[in-house]
Amino acid sequence: MKVSETSAGKKKPGLPPGSLIFTGEKKAEHVLFELFTYDESEVTEQKFDRIEDCLAAIQPSKRTWLNIDGLHDEKIVEQIGAHFSLHSLMMEDILHTDQRPRVEEFEDAGSVFIVSRMVYASGDDIRSEQLSFVLGKNFVLTFQEQPGDVLNPVRERLRAGKGRLRSRGCDYLTYALLDMIVDHHFLLLESYGNTIETIEESIVESPKEVDRHSIHSLKQGLLVLRRSIWPMREVVAQIERGDFKLFQKSTRVYIRDLYGHIVQAMDSIESYRDALGSLHDMYMTFVSNKMNEIMKVLTVIATIFIPLTFLAGIYGMNFNNMPELHWKYGYFIVLGLMVAVAVLMLVFFRRRRWL
Repeated sequence: MKVSETSAGKKKPGLPPGSLIFTGEKKAEHVLFELFTYDESEVTEQKFDRIEDCLAAIQPSKRTWLNIDGLHDEKIVEQIGAHFSLHSLMMEDILHTDQRPRVEEFEDAGSVFIVSRMVYASGDDIRSEQLSFVLGKNFVLTFQEQPGDVLNPVRERLRAGKGRLRSRGCDYLTYALLDMIVDHHFLLLESYGNTIETIEESIVESPKEVDRHSIHSLKQGLLVLRRSIWPMREVVAQIERGDFKLFQKSTRVYIRDLYGHIVQAMDSIESYRDALGSLHDMYMTFVSNKMNEIMKVLTVIATIFIPLTFLAGIYGMNFNNMPELHWKYGYFIVLGLMVAVAVLMLVFFRRRRWL
């Protein structure tokens, strides 16, 4: 299983704070916009490829979730920031896709900024990308590097109107999105657990080189999961403590539950890392034992042939005064002696349980 993480781009030194420079890798040809406008009674879902059309469709009287796929166009981020009165430092961090997960409140702008890492499987690859949240009084903005995410269950809940999602505020929607990101870690961990069991069975049966590569790949994947989930613990803890006014007290109860999920995911990651370390040691032990068995067989063969080579060396000399050379049955006697020596040595090795 391959691992792919967002590579940090280059930022020119000396630029003033708040400079909007995209530092990541361009992962989408066009910036796409997905707009959910909803209240308790209805929801409207629209998709746009022009920012002007998207912003014109926003209804300030209703709750809004705007998802942006693609961050390579700084002007679009600037337009969104101007429409929602976002702080320039917030927009700068959105465009810097190597941010560590964190949460920050911009009181002047009346918004909370959250940086998270979204990890998901894409074929045989494990991908990690930055997902930025901006929570306002009546809106949630999510900024992704490319189309495709793990948030579809939240979209389905919005469309169906089930549960508390449409009746609660935008802080609850933010919680639901964060919860979905964390829950997706468990899906990946479940897959990792099954793979680890398969590798263990393969090693016990017959260790192969592919098992060692699989262990290394899984370790890399777990490292990506750990880097994404570990800082989220502090992010969620800050929200749960009530440090941010936009998160209501009723929502912080669910945030506390989310914190428990993060701790559980971290425990699972550490357990799997320990299990992979044990599997690697087991692999090396089995390979070493297999090599020892091979060396033992080769040593036994070499040991048997040492006295035979000694006899062959003696009677291979060309001295004239060697009476055995003139015996009528000397050749057969020497062959018989060699066979007897080999058989006696095999019996000796058997009794000593070396074979």
